[in-house]
Amino acid sequence: MERTGADVNTFLASLDGPHAETMRTLDALIGERLGGRERELWEGVFWGGTEQRIIGYARIEQPRSKGESVEWFLLGLAQQQKHVSLYVNAVADGGYLLAQYQGRLGSLKQGAAALTIPSLEKADLDGLASLVDDAFATLTS
Repeated sequence: MERTGADVNTFLASLDGPHAETMRTLDALIGERLGGRERELWEGVFWGGTEQRIIGYARIEQPRSKGESVEWFLLGLAQQQKHVSLYVNAVADGGYLLAQYQGRLGSLKQGAAALTIPSLEKADLDGLASLVDDAFATLTS
């Protein structure tokens, strides 16, 4: 995946379908907390070989167990066919921050570093706001 330099607001305005408003709402929630950090559109082949367009928030260097660290994003937001994905690459206490939020984000499928958000009605927006705040706090600790 690579940063495109494309305008994120134009990308968001171009979205349609059942998850477009979820994308815009979550982008606004994250954007309120961004504090001058990068907000960039990434495109390319993602995990599993799928072509993705992801809004990345806050550039980081992510270590890899094999090989050199890679430039990446702390948080990523992507529209999928059946849901919106929120990727959380923040690390706290030796593991992914998202693990500390088990059961606190609503009725969402939660992986090690990703949330599956089928609709805003299933999400706890206060919990997501807290997660975003804590993720950005890992950049200063």
